[in-house]
Order: sequence, then C-alpha cells, then structure tokens
Amino acid sequence: MPKFEDCLQQLEKIVEQLEKGDLPLEKSLQLFEEGVRLSNSCRQELEAAEGKVEILMKQSGKLQAEPFESGKQAAGDGR
Repeated sequence: MPKFEDCLQQLEKIVEQLEKGDLPLEKSLQLFEEGVRLSNSCRQELEAAEGKVEILMKQSGKLQAEPFESGKQAAGDGR
C-alpha cells in the first residue's frame, strides 16, 4: 500500500481530472472508484495515527500520558 502522502497526491490528481468534466463516463467511473479506494486508505491511516496520539496531562505534579479522544469519540460518549 502506498504511503499516505502518495495516496493523497493521487487523489488530488483524480479530483482535478474529474472536475474538468471532459472524460467519458466509463473513465470517470473508474477514476471515481479509484478515488474512493484512495480516500478509504487515507482515512484508515489517519484513524490508526489518531490511535497513537497521546495527550500529556499534569496530575499531582507529574505528567501522565492519556489517550487522545477525537471529537467523534467524545461526542459519542455524551461529553
């Protein structure tokens, strides 16, 4: 699987091609499908990276690492 940056760059090229609007329908559909695949790959990499991020909290004068909670998780637990 290509790196995140490579996937993002390919996705940007696909968007540029689709925005021109001068492609045949079949080619547009192929590019759209590839774009969805690349988008999903980027999303999965971002979610994996998010799981590795920690926040340092100061408790009782000491720094303690706590897992980062994204807005999506925080909204789901009623906070």
